[in-house]
Amino acid sequence: MLTQEQQIIEQIKKANNILITFNRTWSGDAVASALAMYLFLKKMDKKAAIAADKFDQGKLYSFLPGYNNIKHSLNNIRNFVISLNLDKTKVEKVKYEIKNNALNFIITPREGNFTAGDISSDSRGFIFDLIITLDTPDLESLGKIYDDDAEFFYQTPILNIDHHADNEAFGQINQIELTSIATAEILFNLLANHSRDLIDEDIATCLLTGIIAKTKSFKTQNITPQALSAASQLISMGARREEIVDTLYRSRALNVLKLWGRVLARLNSKADNKLVWSVLTNMDFEKTQTSENDLNEVVDELIINIPEAWVIILIYEHQITGETGKQNTTKALIYSTKNTNSLDLAKDWSPTGTKAIAKITIPKPLQTAEQEIINQIKNKLDKLPL
Repeated sequence: MLTQEQQIIEQIKKANNILITFNRTWSGDAVASALAMYLFLKKMDKKAAIAADKFDQGKLYSFLPGYNNIKHSLNNIRNFVISLNLDKTKVEKVKYEIKNNALNFIITPREGNFTAGDISSDSRGFIFDLIITLDTPDLESLGKIYDDDAEFFYQTPILNIDHHADNEAFGQINQIELTSIATAEILFNLLANHSRDLIDEDIATCLLTGIIAKTKSFKTQNITPQALSAASQLISMGARREEIVDTLYRSRALNVLKLWGRVLARLNSKADNKLVWSVLTNMDFEKTQTSENDLNEVVDELIINIPEAWVIILIYEHQITGETGKQNTTKALIYSTKNTNSLDLAKDWSPTGTKAIAKITIPKPLQTAEQEIINQIKNKLDKLPL
């Protein structure tokens, strides 16, 4: 009987055209794992494509090999079938030509003739016969990639590879390893066990990036000997560790550092530091020449430096233009750790995002919104088991 890893490899070997995809929030682990899988499939001489919902912060990983192959939509994924009725006669031979910007099929009947009424056409089936999802808890987390053609995902076999406990096991094969700290760690073991020789410097760099991104450059508390061993092996295979760390953690723009300073100056906490938050005004963004797109980098630093925090919130002003002119509203990014669910914590404000990262908008002034958000989330945290 085949092991689960062997089943995955067999499915890949049998597939003719493979789609790789990952969650719409573009976690470093997801992006890097997807690129590693894409490059590995190419080394196996497999036809493959990679697609994920567009996400501006994903540009942080543009240094990775293969990044420019990531598409943001699935276009023309259905097969176009032309059928010829053979009830009246059989086919002697078939050839085709492209002429005057048209594809012409030249069909010679064995006897008799074909007529226009013998021809029909239809769009059916899909050009991809296998989907590989990485670091994605459920199909809805794929965003627009899934929403635009849900039928494709229900009719095509899925290999689901992840390490999160909340994964819904939506694949035909689900490689979910809760003891691994990153999907990239699972993928490294899978690929190395199949063919270690195919892991070149580029693939090793992608896999190490996934592990480094997930552990904030080995600063989180969940480091395991197995993860360190995988990282060590990847470096010995040529993974460019210095390039990864320089790009992700040593190349902070000066304006982002200034924004980070303003966040620290207003940092607050409650519930024994389980709830940590800060506020930013429009003036803060203007003075530092930053935008809300830079906030993810700030939160990364908070996660690293306040390990006891369960929930980290950045509350900030957002200016909109309405019928009466420019108006200030309030947005908030809610990041949860320690197995708490951001969407549940923020459900009173119709959040968007994922269980790890939720985003809300409140049509109230900053100070009023801050008080409302902190009070309600603190009350919910107080009711959670320790």
